[in-house]
Amino acid sequence: MSRRIAIVEDEPAIRANYTDVLKRQGYEVSAYAKRADALTAFRTRLPDLALIDIGLADDVDGGFTLCRELRALSATVPILFLTARDSDFDVVAGLRLGADDYLTKDVSLPHLTARIAALFRRSDLLHAPAQTEDVLARGALTLDVKRLAALWNGQRVDLTLTEFWMVHALARFPGHVKDRDSLMRDARIVVDDSTITSHVKRIRRKFMAIDPKFDRIDTVYGMGYRWNV
Repeated sequence: MSRRIAIVEDEPAIRANYTDVLKRQGYEVSAYAKRADALTAFRTRLPDLALIDIGLADDVDGGFTLCRELRALSATVPILFLTARDSDFDVVAGLRLGADDYLTKDVSLPHLTARIAALFRRSDLLHAPAQTEDVLARGALTLDVKRLAALWNGQRVDLTLTEFWMVHALARFPGHVKDRDSLMRDARIVVDDSTITSHVKRIRRKFMAIDPKFDRIDTVYGMGYRWNV
């Protein structure tokens, strides 16, 4: 069964171009010009991946709102922002809202399709439990790889795909320092250092919302991060 990608883009020509490219890659594509139309469709059936622009007609931050709404419907559906806005503020805002990746529209089509494929490869790990531990337990932390579920002291932590695999990479070898390249490789993303930092900050906030004393992720300055034993 082909994977379903939702494109939310208000410019008709751009929307049609991306739709055509992804269909030729073998994906099933649903395209929307308005946030409300996309959200209605998501509530009926979730896509396998969402490609979202930030500015949607007169709704200058409509994509941000839609990301937050989609993330409330699912903690694991991959969300990729594809937008003309390239400021650090917008990138960080998108990641804080739960997006798994952020690209600007000057990205080449081969690069875009490669990033989409990378997000799907992470989802495929759900179907390959023999290659990794089904459940990883580290004290109060439990990671269920098969279900992509994270628990802290028995309470669910709603992590995105990227966040889940970053936590898994750190917790799998407690005390070992993971540099940013290792985290990118294990989480199957290609981003800059500031984006990795933003993901780590967001992960910490999610755990601290459950346990204000959470202190398991250490920053080792100049080297990377480690799961504190």
